[in-house]
Formats: sequence, structure tokens, C-alpha cells
Amino acid sequence: MASYFPIELISHTRRVCSLYKRALRNVESYAEDILSFRYNAVLMRARFDKNRDIKDMRIAVQLLQAGEAELFEKMHPQPKKFPHSPGGVAFERHHQPPDFVLDFWHPLEKAQYPKYFARREQRKKEYIEMWEKQHGKPKDEPSQH
Repeated sequence: MASYFPIELISHTRRVCSLYKRALRNVESYAEDILSFRYNAVLMRARFDKNRDIKDMRIAVQLLQAGEAELFEKMHPQPKKFPHSPGGVAFERHHQPPDFVLDFWHPLEKAQYPKYFARREQRKKEYIEMWEKQHGKPKDEPSQH
């Protein structure tokens, strides 16, 4: 689940670059062919370059807000998405299982890859030693259950 709360301050430059990229993706969604996309992309770049040298931040922020509002109004109803991006057709299609699943393999399955599992066991021991060195051994306290 995505977090919608801002966790860092985003500079004005980054916000303008993000708006430009989103605007180009929107133009791409509306484009029928590559020539119309390139033509509209050049026009979009010219609009951004026209206001590039504005030094007054109040005017720059107003232009940025107006641009974001215009983008919101002109958003494509069904924008193109990359296949592996959130909302894409292949998003999270190939799930990578967590590493601990290998601990539950049958010994006959592990025997097919002896070097890998020997190195894995060695690395697990090294990780446990590092953890105990850094945090100490866990105390054996009686359970309250």
C-alpha cells in the first residue's frame, strides 16, 4: 500500500521535472502515432522553457500549481502504463518467495544443490554470529503463556 503522506520536502525543481514527465506521459497517452507525439512533446517543452528563467518564487509556484491543475483537467481517461509498474498488466506477476522458504526444502531437494546450501548454511551462521556480537544473545525467559 502506498503512503500518501509526504515524508520529505520536495524541491521546486523536482516538482517541475515531475510535472513535465507526467505531462509528457499524458501527451503520449493521447498520441495516435509517434509523429503527433513528438510534435506535441516539442510544444510542451517550449511551454516549459518559456518560464524557465523566472526568478520570483511566488510566480513560479503559481505557474506550477496552474500546470498541475491543467494536467489534472486534461488527464487521459485510460492512461498508458508500463507492464511492470503499479497498475500495469504484469505488476507483481512474478512474486519472489522469501529466503526462509528454502529452509523447508526436503533433504533430497537440498542434495541436488550441495554447494549452494553449504554456502547458505555458512552465511546463516556468520549472520547469527554478527547479530549476537552486535545485539547480544537472546535471554531464555520463561514464557507467560
